[in-house]
Amino acid sequence: MLVVLLFAVAFAYPSGTPTSYAGIALAFLGLSSTLPTLGSAFVSGALADRHDRGHLMRTVNLVSILATAALAADLVYAPATHLALPGPPGFYLPLWVVLLYPGWALVTTTSTLFRPAFNTSVPRLVESRDLGSANGIIYAVAAVASAVGAIAVGVLLAVVPMVYALAIPFVLFFATQVALIVLDIDLSVTRKAKPRAVLTEARAGFAYLGRRRDLLEITVAALVVNFLSAVALVELALYLKDWLGLANGIWYGGMIAVVTIGTAVGFVLVAHLKFEPRAGRVIIALTLLMGVALLAFGLVRSIWLALPIAFVYGLMPGMITTVFLSTVQATVPDEMMGRVFSADEVGSYALVPVGQFSGGLIFLAVGIQGTYLAAGGAIALFGLVMVVGFGALRRLGYEPVRPVDAEGASG
Repeated sequence: MLVVLLFAVAFAYPSGTPTSYAGIALAFLGLSSTLPTLGSAFVSGALADRHDRGHLMRTVNLVSILATAALAADLVYAPATHLALPGPPGFYLPLWVVLLYPGWALVTTTSTLFRPAFNTSVPRLVESRDLGSANGIIYAVAAVASAVGAIAVGVLLAVVPMVYALAIPFVLFFATQVALIVLDIDLSVTRKAKPRAVLTEARAGFAYLGRRRDLLEITVAALVVNFLSAVALVELALYLKDWLGLANGIWYGGMIAVVTIGTAVGFVLVAHLKFEPRAGRVIIALTLLMGVALLAFGLVRSIWLALPIAFVYGLMPGMITTVFLSTVQATVPDEMMGRVFSADEVGSYALVPVGQFSGGLIFLAVGIQGTYLAAGGAIALFGLVMVVGFGALRRLGYEPVRPVDAEGASG
């Protein structure tokens, strides 16, 4: 869905219109989801820790389906009215672009509510020794599906009206709903204490995160890295169009697909590194490499160099996510886990929409190359800061629980 929306906004203006118009419109797309995403992230973990997680996932995914249908309707009718706004001389937003913003905000909100319920369900199916592999396989499958979808969307954007490309995320949401309906497993919460008010329980998640210095440092690191990544990646369509000279939607879908494939490989690869005893040091190293890869985007002018860089860049978030999820699932109590995930999400993603908006402003100030050099260099520099200053994170790790087999126990 994001491929479709970014492409739609990037090419919403006729030829000859200043590029800055599209850059600001893309920034508004990110900014449109700020408050609803943060608000839903604040309570998403508390909801996951007090309600049946299966029922919660089915409900919010249904809302995602309805929001996708609303976005499709906007692209079909595409009202031609323009709204003049402050900005560069003559800046305006087409009304149909403005109407995309609340639809996208609703999709990001439901996705935010979905994630803690999903991630807390994984330990119900596997033992701690298998969490790395399980998370890697789950998210690798999702990433491959996303990569295939991104390529298919790119092809559709090149040959048919944009609204038809939304059929792909609609089908994926629908398939998710069917899978959740037929799922036959108890996902109710295991609690020792009675539920309290939602906001009270949400605050308890933040308090727990504050006491866990190692997890708190991960959250701070993610806050910085996600902000800087958003600064650059929100302008990816313009990177291809203005820096590499590729205006065809196939290239944009292909770039997203390569990043996603890299992420899928990262999900699976990290499970073979036996990261558990040194989880924190692995996260620090991957953060540093992530910054170097993003920096490299600004140093090449060929798509054939940018694509392998995109693959390497994609490896890092896949690996980091698997390490983080597995560590939380192995070390946080079930009745608190959803709230820890949501507290981390609030902290980690709080500045992503601000980063997307800032990306538009930085692009206006230093151009597309400067945007990527600044963002990538800043992440690499922050990785070095983590090496020196994040002591609790450096010490973070856990030993997987390996049940004693029956023969060993009796002997």
